[in-house]
Amino acid sequence: MLAAEAGKEYWWCACGRSRSQPLCDGSHRGTGLTPVPLKLEQDGEVWLCGCKQTQNKPFCDGSHNRL
Repeated sequence: MLAAEAGKEYWWCACGRSRSQPLCDGSHRGTGLTPVPLKLEQDGEVWLCGCKQTQNKPFCDGSHNRL
């Protein structure tokens, strides 16, 4: 879960290498993968995918329950 601020830009890690999961720390360099931008219109909590299997990137869709 991420307590996000409205208007602030976040980058969701798509490669799984980031040490600041679920957010990107630049560890994807050289993998061919790119982080997914996220910018909310209002403050709030969002559930970001940690397993990287979601079909609704960057949000959790429960895919981790099927691993």
